[in-house]
Amino acid sequence: MSAPPADEASPALPWRDALKVYLEPATLRMLALGFSAGLPLLLVLGTLSFRLREAGIDRTTIGYLSWVGLAYGFKWVWAPLVDRLPIPPLTTLLGRRRGWLLLAQAIVIAGIVGMAFNDPRAGLAPLVWCALLVAFGSATQDIALDAFRIESAATRKQAALAAAYQTGYRLAMIWAGAGVLWIAAWAEIAGAAGYQNGAWKAAYLVMAASMAVGVITVLLSPEPVRVALPKAKNAAEWLQSVLIEPFADFIRRYKWQAALILALIAVYRISDVVMGIMANPFYVDMGFTKDEVATVSKIYGVVMTLAGAFVGGVLSMRFGVMRVLMLGAVLSAASNLLFAWLGTRGHDLTGLVLVVSADNLAGGIASAAFIAYLSSLTNISYSATQYALFSSLMLLLPKFIAGYSGVFVDHYGYSAFFIGTAALGAPVLLLVALASRAFKSAP
Repeated sequence: MSAPPADEASPALPWRDALKVYLEPATLRMLALGFSAGLPLLLVLGTLSFRLREAGIDRTTIGYLSWVGLAYGFKWVWAPLVDRLPIPPLTTLLGRRRGWLLLAQAIVIAGIVGMAFNDPRAGLAPLVWCALLVAFGSATQDIALDAFRIESAATRKQAALAAAYQTGYRLAMIWAGAGVLWIAAWAEIAGAAGYQNGAWKAAYLVMAASMAVGVITVLLSPEPVRVALPKAKNAAEWLQSVLIEPFADFIRRYKWQAALILALIAVYRISDVVMGIMANPFYVDMGFTKDEVATVSKIYGVVMTLAGAFVGGVLSMRFGVMRVLMLGAVLSAASNLLFAWLGTRGHDLTGLVLVVSADNLAGGIASAAFIAYLSSLTNISYSATQYALFSSLMLLLPKFIAGYSGVFVDHYGYSAFFIGTAALGAPVLLLVALASRAFKSAP
């Protein structure tokens, strides 16, 4: 197989050099583009589940509707087109990566506006179709953005770019989580009880306008240096290079260890993803208000994630990605047990602060290391397609299982659910250990 990731093969960077990379232009651009990537996710998953639960939609239905997120799990299907297909006139004006980024952002904005104008109490179908449009546009943006990031800096700096991306991503999650709840609470008619769709409409329209951060960044950013690719002689050769070669290249480079790598990718974030779908219904059922959830879950929690992403990025460059992957796997699984404890406390605001802060710190460390690990596996000639395969695989199994989370909670309760999601992290520890050993033994 090819050489192990650069982080594992190269000597550790001095602390000063490891920190200086955060001030470079490529890293700062990823901060803004990470915001654009993070904004849509909660609007079709976490925040939407809060909105639906407040509207009286049952937990089982909310769990099934989380399958909207499977669009992220299948983005590898159209990733080859994003990698190679030009979009006249955007590709001519902006370049291959920026052209696709701008198109994807336009799709996301249209979907969010559609979600704003649909009331779930009048029928879920229109809202779900708009959420699917947002998810499709967001997944397409992720494909182009991951390629943009990988092509913008050397492998050694990918952990820092990943940390900056995660920082922007989590800032967007504050806005798409706490911001939505605050705006919806502010826009409610005083004295009116129950669900108020007009308030949610105002909140979602503000979110659509907030995508301007990503649009402006794309327009002002330089296009990465394009990798020269041989021209196809005919349609069959083009299909071979676009659809088959990116996946064949990965198998050739890693041989039998490709199966081990793909298995690790498939389950690494399973504890967090499965648990996350029921987090907001849990907060509603525990009696926490919009303002409390906005302040604690979407502010304290996201700030701790930012800290975790920064720590994870620095530690990955200092000590190597595989060591931090193991640390993140342990912390992510263990933090779910804290939610089981919180479920026995009822409306305990102090407990909520502690649990959410610990969970998000663990998630930030794991995410920064994991993104750097995925980036190290790609061939720059097929960066969009290969990274889309990895990030899709990361979500496919967890999102599918998460669809049944509402059914599980209805039958066994929240505490059993959170303990079960922690147990799902056990196989991850074994796979990280095996992958680390495989890289160390590689020629």
